[in-house]
Amino acid sequence: MNPIQGKRILLGVTGSIACYKAADLASKLTQAGAQVDTILTKAATQFITPLTFQAVTGRRAYTDGDLWGHDAHVLHIGLAHQADLLVIAPATANTLAQLAQGSADSLLNLTALAATCPRLLAPAMDGGMYTHPATQANLQLLAERGARIVGPEEGHLASGLVARGRMTEPLAILGHIRQLFAQSGALRGRRVVVTAGGTREPLDPVRFLSNHSSGKQGYAVAQAALDLGAEVVLITTTTALPTPSGAQPVLVNTAAEMLDAVQQACQAAEVLIMAAAVADFRPAQVATQKIKKQTGAPTIELTPNPDILATLAQQRPLHDRPLVVVGFAAETENLATNAQVKLQKKGLDFIVANDVSAPDAGFAVDTNRVTLLGADGTVEILPLLSKTEVAEQILQRVVKLLNNATAKPKLP
Repeated sequence: MNPIQGKRILLGVTGSIACYKAADLASKLTQAGAQVDTILTKAATQFITPLTFQAVTGRRAYTDGDLWGHDAHVLHIGLAHQADLLVIAPATANTLAQLAQGSADSLLNLTALAATCPRLLAPAMDGGMYTHPATQANLQLLAERGARIVGPEEGHLASGLVARGRMTEPLAILGHIRQLFAQSGALRGRRVVVTAGGTREPLDPVRFLSNHSSGKQGYAVAQAALDLGAEVVLITTTTALPTPSGAQPVLVNTAAEMLDAVQQACQAAEVLIMAAAVADFRPAQVATQKIKKQTGAPTIELTPNPDILATLAQQRPLHDRPLVVVGFAAETENLATNAQVKLQKKGLDFIVANDVSAPDAGFAVDTNRVTLLGADGTVEILPLLSKTEVAEQILQRVVKLLNNATAKPKLP
C-alpha cells in the first residue's frame, strides 16, 4: 500500500542553505522505498557535496560536470525519461525563474525540460524574494503548467529576518509526494472519516478527565487511507502528532464535540473509522472556577456521554451513509467477548479489538496486537505489527467491504 515503494524519483538540489534539508528528504524517500537519483547545481555544491546524497540514497548523484562525461550519450534524456517524479528542493528564486523561462544552461534545467513526469517544487529563499512580483509570476506560470508548489513556510531565515521563505520540512514534502502517487489508489474519489486520540472532559477550567490514547493508531489509519487516494477528514483531539499531508484536520476536545464533527463529516462520507478513545462518562457539573484543595476532596458525579457509534447506527439507515463503519474496542479483559458485543450492538461492519494492557500494544507505543471481528462472523487474529501495518490491514478490509457495498443493487 506504500505508494512510494519502487518509484524512481529525481531530486534536484539548488543553491540554498536549505540544502541540508534536501539530504534529509533524500534519506526519507529512500527509507520509504524510492530509488532516488540526485542532480546538484553548481551553486548547490557550494553548500553540500554529491557524496552526501550518494551516502543516504546508495545511488549516483550528478553535477554539471557529468553532462560532458562518458557514462551516457544524452544523460539528461535518460534521467528525465526514467523518472516517475521530478522534485526540486530547495528551489531557489533563480531556479524558478530559469524553469519558467525554459533555460537550458545546466544539467538540472535540461532534465527538467525533457521530463514528462509530474514536478514538485519546494521554494526556498530569503526575505522579500518570495513575495516579489517576479517570483510570484514565475510560480503562477509553473503552477499553470502543472507543477505542484509546496511551501515555502514563514519563519526565521538565514539573514536573520522572519518572513515567508523557509523550505517546507522534509517530512511534510514526503507526505505531499505520497499523496501525489496515491491519486490512482483504490479509494480515489472516496471520503473517509477517521477519529483519533482520547477525548477530554473538563472538571474545571484547568483539569479534565481523559485516557492514555496518543492518537498514533488513528493517524496511521488516516495515512493509510490517503495512500489509497482517499479524501480524508481527520477528527482528532491531539496536536502532538503531525497531520498527514492531504488530510483535513478537525480539532475537538470532548465526546459531544466529536459526535457533532463526526455527524457533519459523515453526511458525505463513504467510510467512518472510529479509532478514537471516547470517554464513556463526563462530569455532570463543570466547576466555573478552579477546584481548590483547601475545600477537601470533591465528590464528582458522572453522567454518560453520547455514544457516537450507537447514534450513527440509528441514523445510518436513514441517510445511507456511511457505507462502511469500523469501530475499535480497547479492552483489558475478555477481549473477544466484549468486542463481539460492541460489534453487534453498534451495527458495525467490523471491529478492531486490542488488549491495551499488553506492554507492546495499545496506548502510546508504535506496535499493536489486534483481532479483526467481522459482522459476517469472521475472526482474524493478527500478529504483533507496527501501527502502520495494522492500519494497512484495516484499509484492505475496508476496500473489499466498500466494493461489495457499492456493487449491491439498491432496492426499489
